[in-house]
Amino acid sequence: MNDLRQIVDELGGNRENLIAFLRRIQTENGYLSEEALLELADLTDIPASEIISVATFYSEFRTRPSGKHTIGVCIGTACHVKGAREIRDAFKKTLGIGDDDDTDADMLFTVEEVACLGCCMIAPAVRIDDVIYGDLTPERVGETITDFLKEKESVSKRSRSRAPSANSAEMRICLCSSCSAAGAAKVADELMEVVDEFSLSATLKEVACTGRSFATPLMELLLSDGTSFTYGSLTPESARIALLRHLKPDSIISQFSVATYSLLNSILGGGDSHSAPIRFLAESGSGNSVSVCSCDSEIVTLNAGEISPLNIDEYIASGGFAALRRFVEELSPDVLIEELRLSGLRGRGGGGFPVADKWRSVRNSSDKIKYLVCNGDEGDPGAFMDRMILESFPFKVIEGIAIAALAIGAEEAIIYVRSEYPLAAENARKTIAVCENRGFLGENAADSGKSLTIRVVEGAGAFVCGEETALIAALEGRRGMPSPRPPYPAERGFRGKPTLVNNVETFASIPWIVACGSAKFAELGTEKSRGSKTFALAGRIRRGGLVEVPMGTTLREIVYDIGGGIQNDAKAKAVLVGGPSGACIPERLFDTPIDYERLTELGGMMGSGGLVVLDETDCMVDIARYFLSFTQEESCGKCVFCRVGTKRMLEILEDMCEGRGREGDVELLMDLGEKVWKGSLCGLGGSAPNPVMTAIRYFREEFDAHLAGKCPAGKCKELVRYFITADCIGCTICAQHCPVDAIASIPRQCHEIDPDLCVRCGACLKNCPTHSVKVR
Repeated sequence: MNDLRQIVDELGGNRENLIAFLRRIQTENGYLSEEALLELADLTDIPASEIISVATFYSEFRTRPSGKHTIGVCIGTACHVKGAREIRDAFKKTLGIGDDDDTDADMLFTVEEVACLGCCMIAPAVRIDDVIYGDLTPERVGETITDFLKEKESVSKRSRSRAPSANSAEMRICLCSSCSAAGAAKVADELMEVVDEFSLSATLKEVACTGRSFATPLMELLLSDGTSFTYGSLTPESARIALLRHLKPDSIISQFSVATYSLLNSILGGGDSHSAPIRFLAESGSGNSVSVCSCDSEIVTLNAGEISPLNIDEYIASGGFAALRRFVEELSPDVLIEELRLSGLRGRGGGGFPVADKWRSVRNSSDKIKYLVCNGDEGDPGAFMDRMILESFPFKVIEGIAIAALAIGAEEAIIYVRSEYPLAAENARKTIAVCENRGFLGENAADSGKSLTIRVVEGAGAFVCGEETALIAALEGRRGMPSPRPPYPAERGFRGKPTLVNNVETFASIPWIVACGSAKFAELGTEKSRGSKTFALAGRIRRGGLVEVPMGTTLREIVYDIGGGIQNDAKAKAVLVGGPSGACIPERLFDTPIDYERLTELGGMMGSGGLVVLDETDCMVDIARYFLSFTQEESCGKCVFCRVGTKRMLEILEDMCEGRGREGDVELLMDLGEKVWKGSLCGLGGSAPNPVMTAIRYFREEFDAHLAGKCPAGKCKELVRYFITADCIGCTICAQHCPVDAIASIPRQCHEIDPDLCVRCGACLKNCPTHSVKVR
């Protein structure tokens, strides 16, 4: 590789840069060849065996050639529930890729599975290179490929936004990863096209995400008279109509153009601007709004939908950096840490360890060199809180990190972000640069007399790196394998020095607590779980998105009052709380208040806060198999109980889902689960059995049914058979959607399914207009 030496010279030969080396090589070559890895060993002091060991550990890296473009199909929990495997199969079929391969014959596309894209609210989702598409169906796969391959405009229309004037309207829109994936970027471009076309007095403002992902793309239009209107589920066409409903052009010529447009729109069937098929969500002062947050005082999501993510002046004007100034000018580190203790803040990324205790431990260390690590490796499938916080509220995170670093005496901080979150990493880097320029970071950070630098490091795809000792191993250029504790990172962590590790949401909560006081934070929540918590609400829910509620809010309030209930008026079955470390909580326990202690009592844990809602069409045995498949794949292999125990549990669940279950399998699962719990080193293995054990605990009858050869939900393909009743009208729609031609397309005759050809994908069941397809 001709420029490998240049890469080494640019990054330095430090072992800690190994993952960055590998990423650069793969970006330029498409994969990691053996020749490149050996050359890297020659150019650095890193042994070839260790380079190959790291290259084969992280899922992001490939050791065989790939296509020009990569299609990453998300298989996170919400995407799995909504048919991710069918989406993957549809991409491979459309591209002519065989079962045992992942790249098409022309080497144009490679189809891979990715653990989670953090776009659970618009599941199923895929990422093609750096473009994310949501709400996919197998039928839309072809048009998605076509859309991606279209020539992109070299300059976005959004860049032509004019400076606001006193009489101009303001169009507010979020362009975070999930909103853009749902079409917000195209809507924003169309809005600016309309502004230019009709010379409208309007400016476009990118704002922090409101979390109302169920309505994205969403636009709030603020008029010069102070009134505002909010529209959701926009398309470029409906956005154009919505804007022209409220704004009048400056010139007579443009006014004539609008009138002509409205007339043509009506003639062509679009209706006038007052009857356009657009989703009107709210008008200022009308009371006509959709609530997605029951918290009286938002903390992490404060100012959502109002300020721009990367505008430091707006952040300061809204109270930003007041907490950092208060700490530097008024509080000592010990007083600050006592404030955190009184607030009751617990870590928002896992088991809920008291934040003040961890900070105090690092601060009291006699070692002069200390580090801080912000854990943004949000690997739980079904969680997207940290992604949205980093993308929409990066200054809050940086301010929280700065307060923490100055309090514990750290001069260097690192934000470790999942590679699946490129926009989060980009926004963090941009925010750091702005803060350095304004003096909040650097040699005299915030006039504190102390130096502080922050840098961003991207992971390479390993769920286990969410565990703090595995994360530190990755930062040091090693395989992300957990280490025994004690010593804890607070005693000996990064580079062998005391290290504070908290997650993104924890740091984002700090400025509010410091600025508003511990007592106000402690007013929210329960006795042992204080404050508010953000949750990623996804799955079979009408109104999915990011919600922030006080600790102690019940699952029923979140699912029905905030989430709007179950899609298609179906009956709720369970909520998966906490991802692979969490619990399958049945509908009968939805009145349970959500806090750390109650979730532990139910057999799970808070985790980072993913909430995936299931209905009666979901199979709990399949869900248990899904989670075991994930944790077994993500196990680092260090512990026998985790490596072998989860594999054996997965084999049992696969047998049950495929009709090979045997009497005693459930008892064996429970016995193995107990051993994996007790015999694993880190939190991944120690909590891996949770979804399985709680599924058995609350849904034992489904496991027994599978042992009898039946899947009550009709989800497990090997245990179901589709047939067509006499109600069939012969419309051939089922035949048109059948991917394997198992249904003869004979119009106006009752159709039949060939059981030998049927792959039990369920396409006929989903698309039959008369509900004549049944399952036995």
